[in-house]
Amino acid sequence: MQVHQLRSPEGSRKRKKIVGRGRGTGHGKRSGRGQTGQNCRSGRGVMLAYEGGQMSLLRRLPKVGFNSKWPAKYQVVNCESLNRFEDGTTITPELLKSRHLIRSLLQPIKILSVGEVTRKLTVQAHRFSKAAADKITKAGGNPEILA
Repeated sequence: MQVHQLRSPEGSRKRKKIVGRGRGTGHGKRSGRGQTGQNCRSGRGVMLAYEGGQMSLLRRLPKVGFNSKWPAKYQVVNCESLNRFEDGTTITPELLKSRHLIRSLLQPIKILSVGEVTRKLTVQAHRFSKAAADKITKAGGNPEILA
């Protein structure tokens, strides 16, 4: 058998439906779209939350809370990751960035209390959790809040 003798199996290739070309085709007049109305027209059809004129569920439920358009997204650094610095080091955002503990200098930094602090460090950050500040001071260090 050669390439020019190959045939596709029976029924595997369907003919494309040609609509709107007269009654003799079987797809004339309304082109297989049913009766007239919103769904037979071109375009989207019924809107997603539309309930036939009834007040939609989205509008029936009360609005709750508030979401800021510009939320403050803090970069989190855990206390246990501060142990990689030597005693007496002043930890600045630039130092954290150089050690790949944070991604950007433009976003604020928050120190969280996961793990223990075993070194005497001066830590500069925009925010500290209460427990993290306590752990740093108990280890003999000093948490400094940046403006």
